[in-house]
Amino acid sequence: MSEARRKRKTLVGIVRSDKMEKTVVVQVEALRRHPLYEKTVRHTRTFKAHDEQNASRAGDRVLIMETRPLSKDKRWRVVQVLGHEDRADVLGVEPEAMGQLPRPRKAAEAPEGAEEAGAP
Repeated sequence: MSEARRKRKTLVGIVRSDKMEKTVVVQVEALRRHPLYEKTVRHTRTFKAHDEQNASRAGDRVLIMETRPLSKDKRWRVVQVLGHEDRADVLGVEPEAMGQLPRPRKAAEAPEGAEEAGAP
């Protein structure tokens, strides 16, 4: 029985969603070379993984392992939380929504015509 456990696939990915009970959506990235053009192409896949303790949060880097089917979509389980990504774009959310203050606009970034409209 322990022989079979060692052969299970493991992947490292980033948690994209933790809104479900005991389930997280993990995005796994892989870099591959295009066979003809030889450019490095980024492939992403998402997996639903079982998280028994609800320990991982969105943005966490986790190790997932293949397991028996737990539901219609879940065939992976979270083995370990490896760390946290400190980027607001991990979730595709604006930094202001993450609780950060918006940065002040510089004079060079002011929209065109703003200075002329304010002048008498």
